[in-house]
Amino acid sequence: MRSDLMKKGLERAPHRSLLKAIGYTNEEISRPLIGVGHAHNEIIPGHVHLDRILEAVKTGIRMAGGTPISFGTIGVCDGIAMNHQGMKYSLASREIIADSVEIMAQAHPFDAMVLIPNCDKVTPGMLMAMLRVNIPALMVSGGPMLTGRFKGKDVHLVSVFEGVGQVKAKTMSEEDLNELEDAACPGCGSCAGMFTANSMNCLAEAIGLALPGNGTIPAVAAARIRLAKEAGMAVMNLLEQNIQPRDIATAAAFENAMAVDMALGCSTNTVLHVPALAKEAEVELPLTRFNEVSRKTPHVCSLIPGGPHSLQQLDEAGGVPAVMKELLATEDGLNLGVMTATGKTLEDNLAKAEVRDREIIRPVNAPYHKEGGIAILYGNLAPDGGVVKQSAVAPEMLVHSGPARVYNSEEEAQKAILGNQIKSGDVIVIRYCGPRGGPGMPEMLSPTSAVIGLGLGGSVALITDGRFSGGTQGACIGHVSPEAADGGPIALVHEGDTISVDIPNRSITLEVAEDELSKRRAAWQPPAPKITTGYVARYAKQVTSGSTGAVLKD
Repeated sequence: MRSDLMKKGLERAPHRSLLKAIGYTNEEISRPLIGVGHAHNEIIPGHVHLDRILEAVKTGIRMAGGTPISFGTIGVCDGIAMNHQGMKYSLASREIIADSVEIMAQAHPFDAMVLIPNCDKVTPGMLMAMLRVNIPALMVSGGPMLTGRFKGKDVHLVSVFEGVGQVKAKTMSEEDLNELEDAACPGCGSCAGMFTANSMNCLAEAIGLALPGNGTIPAVAAARIRLAKEAGMAVMNLLEQNIQPRDIATAAAFENAMAVDMALGCSTNTVLHVPALAKEAEVELPLTRFNEVSRKTPHVCSLIPGGPHSLQQLDEAGGVPAVMKELLATEDGLNLGVMTATGKTLEDNLAKAEVRDREIIRPVNAPYHKEGGIAILYGNLAPDGGVVKQSAVAPEMLVHSGPARVYNSEEEAQKAILGNQIKSGDVIVIRYCGPRGGPGMPEMLSPTSAVIGLGLGGSVALITDGRFSGGTQGACIGHVSPEAADGGPIALVHEGDTISVDIPNRSITLEVAEDELSKRRAAWQPPAPKITTGYVARYAKQVTSGSTGAVLKD
């Protein structure tokens, strides 16, 4: 066993003595030692209940003959960090989370691992570490939050963000917003809707690194506790069969995950995280592959925020296995022979899957949209690509041309939006918000929600080298690469320039002559770093483009 490095033989007597100081018996030390990494804390609603998930996982490991050893990692609540200095630390935390799990697993050579994340950067960070360390492992998330109820309608966190714009537009009273604030987030779990956390928890299941049900079973359900126990038992089976994460996360498995991504209408942040996972798995995954998969995969689920249905409803309809079963009817189908965390192939896992509600999961020949939820746009404004959740764009905004309203920070843009300075037809440009320029590629949920709240979602586009929350809807194009801080074309846009967006044809164009752009490029000067000390200052020097998953340089 790998853990023999720290526990077996005469020379390991001091090591065993330290383990016994914790209270472990000789019997426990002799068993396989299973690291259980978790992100329980008391600031993130998606993580506040992970102590219960942790205990359930540990129970499952003991039931199957292992000794669980828990350790913690950090986490950032994107909602609480939104629209202030804290958001510069969110994406950057992904690398710290990955590194911390790697450190724990290598310094203390566990035989296998179960990882327990739930929110935006924690799930991909833990998955990156799992693939990097590559010992038998799987993850089990804390599950999605239930939707709230307000005046007879389902509501969620983004409803509150949009409520701020509605108050400014005088279509909602402050008293109603206060009541909505109390109702929108009714309890623990990752924010209700196909936002980034739930997107990644579903895709972990689709890749095969989590058990069926991981992405959709509600956080408060007893089934979530049972799933955690099953995860503890499943990792012992993976250890016995010596099935490692890279045996599961193959190129074929990533193809399956991208198809599920498109069918569900997942967050645009998956275009950052999935390539980062592929890099750790040593799988080639160019950005163009997302367009190829999107073109041939129908969007069969209309989930919050782009549609009316919740994660709980998706779970009741059969969850991710039912979506995958439906995708078997597409022209290319799925790769059924891939191995999964169950210790069985995807074909085995899907044998009993069924769609229980044809409104929640539509047939592939009668989808909500013929193409997948995400599109990658290219053009002289984004030579290396920009990302849009096309399934959440109003039909009238799929093709749009308008004057640029240029802002060099999210704060400037938010002030202009809430100050009623944006008019119908405008194209808001928010730049110097990329991985280096932000730094940390901050999300833009506040300005995008304000645009929706003001009733401009059907007439205004927003373009940024930053990124969007999974809760964003509307004609919002993010990850524009190269970013402004690297001298990308988005840095050369002037107030009033015409920008044309054609999502069906995957194009984004700055309607300015090349000779004029050359003059602007010659006059451009890089801005001073916004943060010069600490972790994110170091991160800004090491991070790569959003088009490559914003991974750190080798």
